[in-house]
Amino acid sequence: MKQRVAVFVSGGGTNLQTLLDAQADGRLQSGEIALVIASKEGVFALERARQAGVPAVVVARAKMLLEEFEARCLALLTEYQIDYIALAGFLTVLSADFIDRWPHKIINVHPALIPSFCGKGFFGLRVHEAALEYGVKVTGATVHFVNEVCDGGDIILQKAVEVLPGASAVLAALVAAGFEAEGFYFGGFLPRKEGRRRALLQALEEGLAAL
Repeated sequence: MKQRVAVFVSGGGTNLQTLLDAQADGRLQSGEIALVIASKEGVFALERARQAGVPAVVVARAKMLLEEFEARCLALLTEYQIDYIALAGFLTVLSADFIDRWPHKIINVHPALIPSFCGKGFFGLRVHEAALEYGVKVTGATVHFVNEVCDGGDIILQKAVEVLPGASAVLAALVAAGFEAEGFYFGGFLPRKEGRRRALLQALEEGLAAL
């Protein structure tokens, strides 16, 4: 039986699209995307879900306390009989109480090689800026289970890429083109998308298989 997966998003949903595409063409074998929860109104991830025929619900984090936000999410997870949660460009830090209800059933993608450039304050573009400022020669991304420690859960998969000369220029170009979410998670500073998509799908498959 396939695991029913909820994807939590906060933005455009490029990583969500990768999973939806994999589901549509049969590459997502261990689970099915059964629900998308967006923490912001009007984000394009909602349209991506609707186009794929996946139920999409907004739980606007900015309009409520974290406790209420999590209570509404939990109610939706129960309603849709969700087994597993994937955080894909999701910018809310979940409480320990919420996470404890889903042990080894929540995964996150962090755009660095944990334990480098992770923890409080390290998200989105800031991670890559810090890596470049430090002068690392290798960077990458980590898929991990979520626990009560920010970026501290068990690692499922890591991919490393070399930071080539001129990486800052590539970084700026990707951000300017609006590719931040997809362009960094699984490719570092590499412009090709297919490798990132394969890695994201592999990580989700391995995470589901580990349950």
